[in-house]
Amino acid sequence: MRTTVGIIGAGPAGLLLARLLHNAGIESVVLESRDRAYVEHRQRAGILEQGTVDVLRAAGAGERMDREGLRHDGIELRFQGRRHRVDFPGLTGGSSVMVYAQTEVCKDLIALQLKEGGPLLFEAEALEVEGVEGDRPRIRFTYEGREDVLECDYVVGCDGFWGVARNAVPADLSRVFERTYPFGWLGILADVPPSHDELVYARHDRGFALLSMRSPTVSRLYLQVPEGTDAEAWGDEEIWDELERRFETEDGWQLRRGPITAKSVTPMRSYVHEPMRHGRLFLAGDAAHIVPPTGAKGLNLAVGDVVTFARALVRLRDTGSAELLDTYSATCLRRVWQAERFSYDMTTMLHRAPEATPFEDRLQLARLERVVGSRAAETDLADGYTGFPLD
Repeated sequence: MRTTVGIIGAGPAGLLLARLLHNAGIESVVLESRDRAYVEHRQRAGILEQGTVDVLRAAGAGERMDREGLRHDGIELRFQGRRHRVDFPGLTGGSSVMVYAQTEVCKDLIALQLKEGGPLLFEAEALEVEGVEGDRPRIRFTYEGREDVLECDYVVGCDGFWGVARNAVPADLSRVFERTYPFGWLGILADVPPSHDELVYARHDRGFALLSMRSPTVSRLYLQVPEGTDAEAWGDEEIWDELERRFETEDGWQLRRGPITAKSVTPMRSYVHEPMRHGRLFLAGDAAHIVPPTGAKGLNLAVGDVVTFARALVRLRDTGSAELLDTYSATCLRRVWQAERFSYDMTTMLHRAPEATPFEDRLQLARLERVVGSRAAETDLADGYTGFPLD
């Protein structure tokens, strides 16, 4: 097989890149190790930044998002029983976010790719990326019981942290920055309308809690739990009782309960691999960086990466200039590190560390008081949450 861009991974990054290249008249082939049903149903992120929403609309992938997604103009911070709303449009000049699950983004992009785009091969497992230092890189992969080779001009690794693309970057050229947190998120899906019309981030002495949603009838909620917790060790009523404790307010706000349909534990870590480019290999999304979910940045960072790559390749084709390709890693990493900073700040401000001292507890509360008491600090949070520029 031969194409211009070989894309490993059919998550939102790989699928969106294929769509952007198709719209620009550039050929691509997408290889995905899992089957279509798995890709369309794995639960992941659900918050789209303003820039991500704009990109999906411009790519022709925003129709169902605009019809079924939930625009949110703010979040609520909750601590010491008090409630404070952060008004995104009022603080940022009009930006907002969209609640629209990653599963739905993938469904939309898969449908478009299969209808209009280039080859999208499910159950095609990439084995190795070769020759990235030359002008004809190759992806060795298995498909339908046989091994094959995809020859291309460029390879974009959108295959996540455990994928093979990053292994093609020589170890002596790689630098890794990471932090593992001593807690995770116990997340549930529940068949009950959300108890609030916007996301609620609660800091409590017993630990963090987040109220989110997937639709007007399905709630998504999270509890901070110790690292390594087994989700099944928590009973349904035990989960609801703990959520009620952590969301409790002075004004008597009530949490709606309903049947829990799924529960899982998400580990918390920060990770960055530098560089994000080696030769004709470009890393995007979780293959290059991971953020704790507190800042709602993972999917949005992946979108920024592939938008940067697509623009660079179009520039090369139209002008002959490789400048944007050559600066791909530096351009992406500027945005990545700002998102890492924001996610770290949100995580450490809202989660109680297992060995936290009274001094550290007071500092957390002081940081929250600063946000709710200073328009400058509140604006910084709103700017970070709604998204850093894609250019």
